[in-house]
Amino acid sequence: MTEPWKTGTPGTITLPSGRRIRGRGLRHDLPEGQTPTLAVHLTDHRPPAPPWESLWIPWRDFWLPADPAEAVRTLRTAYDRAVDERVEVCCGGGIGRTGTALSALCVFEGMPPKEAVTWVRRNYHPRAVEVPWQRRFVRQAAGPTGPGRP
Repeated sequence: MTEPWKTGTPGTITLPSGRRIRGRGLRHDLPEGQTPTLAVHLTDHRPPAPPWESLWIPWRDFWLPADPAEAVRTLRTAYDRAVDERVEVCCGGGIGRTGTALSALCVFEGMPPKEAVTWVRRNYHPRAVEVPWQRRFVRQAAGPTGPGRP
């Protein structure tokens, strides 16, 4: 088991389950302190490999993941690993795609999609989930049988 993100770590939110996830923008400097054990990159091109494990979801800015079903599976992996690892979700600016992914993780917690977006905007960034089709992706993360069932 890895030491979790410390309370107050910039960009870190604590989901209702107690999982702590950090969101950040790759265009910004890496925050001082703890480093992730797993990073999920939400970018249009594969970024350089960091010194910790990373997963890549091909995802253009202001759009949707290239393969939404695979993106949900990858985010589910990150969500599961956040129980006892320091998971980071990041895109270029750390707002739209990152907020969308964090909202999907809230759906995995059992939140309805609309509530998940509101929760992430309140607890992470007020502009998270920037375009209507990103809200649709959060609804897709709920799957055909409801929240948390991608």
